[in-house]
Amino acid sequence: WYDSLLQIVLNSGPYWNRTTGECPYGLNSATIPCDFSETGLTPEAKEMIGDTLWNLGGSNSPIDVTASIFYERERGIEVYENRPISWIGKIGLIYPSDYGFATNGGSLTSRESCLINDITSWNDENFIDCYTNDWIYNNSKWQWTLTQLTYVSNIIFSIRDNGSTGTPSGYRTSTAVYPSLYLKNNIKIIGGDGSESNPYQLTL
Repeated sequence: WYDSLLQIVLNSGPYWNRTTGECPYGLNSATIPCDFSETGLTPEAKEMIGDTLWNLGGSNSPIDVTASIFYERERGIEVYENRPISWIGKIGLIYPSDYGFATNGGSLTSRESCLINDITSWNDENFIDCYTNDWIYNNSKWQWTLTQLTYVSNIIFSIRDNGSTGTPSGYRTSTAVYPSLYLKNNIKIIGGDGSESNPYQLTL
């Protein structure tokens, strides 16, 4: 992540600068035109975003990983071939543990049961409550996370559209990007309830 093309787009490129530009797409540093002139960060938004230490620890296994295990490994020191274990910046991506802990569970499977089971098994019909009641879940898109598989250079964990975590190649072009950030601690909520129809209104 510390030197990825996507990180550059989000932190110093067209998304950060609210402009048009080139975005990574596929193999061999290929790019395509991208337009963030309407959806990139405004100057006001950038003023609210804090510099944050992002942990870049990875998992040495794509299976048998619960939200808690992901959390520990994300903050660990195991990475692919001496890559950095952390990065300080403003815009990152979610972690697999963020997705796991975001579940509410349901009437068939409680939140506690979801959290003690491997997230890669959540696509099983017995765990449908785990992902359908998870606010990060998107049933039409795979979503990139910040966490790597430690023994392959280009494999990154994602949240799949079937509710489980997966390990696609970092070159996969149909996986969605949802920027993640930390607000400065002096930001105030002046309106809204955090829902899609009535989002929070923030001010410095």
